[in-house]
Amino acid sequence: MSGVLVQVYRSPRRAETYLLTEKAKGLQAVPEALLGTFGNPEPAFVFHLTAQRALAHADPAQVLAAIQEKGFYLQLPPPKDEP
Repeated sequence: MSGVLVQVYRSPRRAETYLLTEKAKGLQAVPEALLGTFGNPEPAFVFHLTAQRALAHADPAQVLAAIQEKGFYLQLPPPKDEP
């Protein structure tokens, strides 16, 4: 998978929690149980994702693979630093 147009959705229930899906397919592959805990997805932004594009909290190749295999990628908040 060389690249895909990705729709990013923000969770209204959990800070820094996002769902990334292929824009053309939307949320159709996201399980109902996940949507139940995620909340009503709020569209945040759209971008073209390639394996070479840098992402802040995820490996772009892993994100692309998850979108191709499962239809979505769930990005959870980064772990908090222990004091």
